[in-house]
Amino acid sequence: MKPHELYEWEPAGLRAVDEIIDDGVGAGLVMLYHFEGFIDAGATGEQIVERLTDAASPQVVARFAADRLVDYRARRPLMTFRRDRWVAYEAPRLELSLLRDAAGVPFLLLSGPEPDVEWELFTAAVREVVERLGVRLSVTFHGIPMGVPHTRPVGLTPHGNRAELVPSGPGLFDEAAVPGSAAALTELRLSEAGHDVLGIAAHVPHYIARSAYPDAALVTVEAITSATGLVLPGVTHDLRNEAHRAQNEIERQLAEGDEELVSVVRGLEQQYDAVAGAASRGSLVAEASELPSAEELGEVFERFLADREQDGESGT
Repeated sequence: MKPHELYEWEPAGLRAVDEIIDDGVGAGLVMLYHFEGFIDAGATGEQIVERLTDAASPQVVARFAADRLVDYRARRPLMTFRRDRWVAYEAPRLELSLLRDAAGVPFLLLSGPEPDVEWELFTAAVREVVERLGVRLSVTFHGIPMGVPHTRPVGLTPHGNRAELVPSGPGLFDEAAVPGSAAALTELRLSEAGHDVLGIAAHVPHYIARSAYPDAALVTVEAITSATGLVLPGVTHDLRNEAHRAQNEIERQLAEGDEELVSVVRGLEQQYDAVAGAASRGSLVAEASELPSAEELGEVFERFLADREQDGESGT
């Protein structure tokens, strides 16, 4: 199978992009991309994609063959049963759409379920699309769970193929072998082919990694704006309001008297401040601080998550 057989163009959407290319507006389109199914702590990428598709009236440009890429038995699509028959089927959609930011600047969004199979063929297909549409920069984003407190600024781990695309700052490590993802392989293959790429991973506190964390999404959006100049429509304002509500809810949980959770957060604050202080002095060696054990952290995190999920189900 050839890469171009893995997707099909939507004629109206492709014409719209071609008109933009013919008009010669800017130096090329930016393509944002995020796939469901890989690590996305705090629903960081999910929140951004959801708000973009709600606010920007996306126009489909290309559709990828979900039947070839998605393992339905691993992630079963929803079907609706009414009284005595099946009435609806929610087919997975992995699509490339054309959107415009708050200033009318066009950009592309590739989103949907992460392919379960044929990653090399898929990344080759994405490369074809990038080259056909003259994409100047591809940006991927998601959240990763970290041992950081919610009371400190959200950190980012940026990565890309050119130094000027990646904000300066000390890295967390020089090298690490981690489980791969279709998004990461797409970034690697596009970079190898000479295309500009940028990835943004937001640091989300462990104890809220399975809940939506608007702070992480907001900081990620701000990083995207800084790198691309896009003013993402209807996203920043909503996320800022939701981030304020989320912080208030977390503080309410703490104020209700879970002493172990308070101890965990304070311990993480001490660790964060010690490392930040050491970095500001030009040393990465922080003073020792007394922190809860891994087992204690795990127990408290799980209980906190369970409490939050029960609150969500009850609508409180």
